[in-house]
Amino acid sequence: MRINGSLPGWVQAAPLALVMLAFLVAPIVMIGVVSFWQATEFSIIPAFTLENYEFLFASPVTWKVFLATFKYAAITWALTLSIGFTVAYFLAFHVRSQNMQIALFLLCTIPFWTSNIIRMISWIPFLGRNGIANQTLISWGVIDQPLEWLLYSDFSVILAFVHLYTLCMVVPIFNTMMRIDRSLLEAARDAGASGVQTLVNVILPLTKPGIMIGTIFVVTLVMGDFITVRFMSGSQSANVGRLISNDIALLQYPSAAATSIVLLATVLIVIGILLRFVNIRKEL
Repeated sequence: MRINGSLPGWVQAAPLALVMLAFLVAPIVMIGVVSFWQATEFSIIPAFTLENYEFLFASPVTWKVFLATFKYAAITWALTLSIGFTVAYFLAFHVRSQNMQIALFLLCTIPFWTSNIIRMISWIPFLGRNGIANQTLISWGVIDQPLEWLLYSDFSVILAFVHLYTLCMVVPIFNTMMRIDRSLLEAARDAGASGVQTLVNVILPLTKPGIMIGTIFVVTLVMGDFITVRFMSGSQSANVGRLISNDIALLQYPSAAATSIVLLATVLIVIGILLRFVNIRKEL
């Protein structure tokens, strides 16, 4: 079959398919194969075994770590959605000038021009026991002694996650809102709808694809992250990413591979559930 008299469709798709096979499918298959291998303290034995998965699912630590991962993902998603929707709504409907929209949007992206690690570590001197936040609160008389939970806690981990990934929620929501036909908003006002009713019944339903895209970005990034949890919790908390990182550091590659496969399956299930609520193909 030829497309517009040119090369057949499968020939045009072959280069991209080969790249996907070489750099996406093949590595995942190899990780899956290694996850069924045996391992000792000194070597890896390419012999089929289910020990890695049996140990993974039988360990209470695994369940606690997965629950902690879901907790981080859920709280971060809720906060980034709230902030991202508010920022996108303001830019899309309250800023009339297109040049001003572009300027403010670029202003939102400036912190993201630097490395994730640099932006994450920048919170440490701010939240520390003798950091800017505690010293300011003490000088204002709000507290008598430094707050210990500001740093190396779940609070600091989630704060760093929100800081790192909010833009991933702002961009798709803003893009979807800019595609909304403004005549629909005028029709809602002419029908006597209040601002809240217009938001709930018109804007929010039409923004669902952008929300879902942002949700997929944020949830997958948080569930796969490990360095943020390590630094911002002071190694006192863990998620699945840290579990995999620790296994790799101990040269337990089969165990790390098994955990990676379970994490990948979990993320795919979450994405599959999200995609059932809205069709995002028109946004891609």
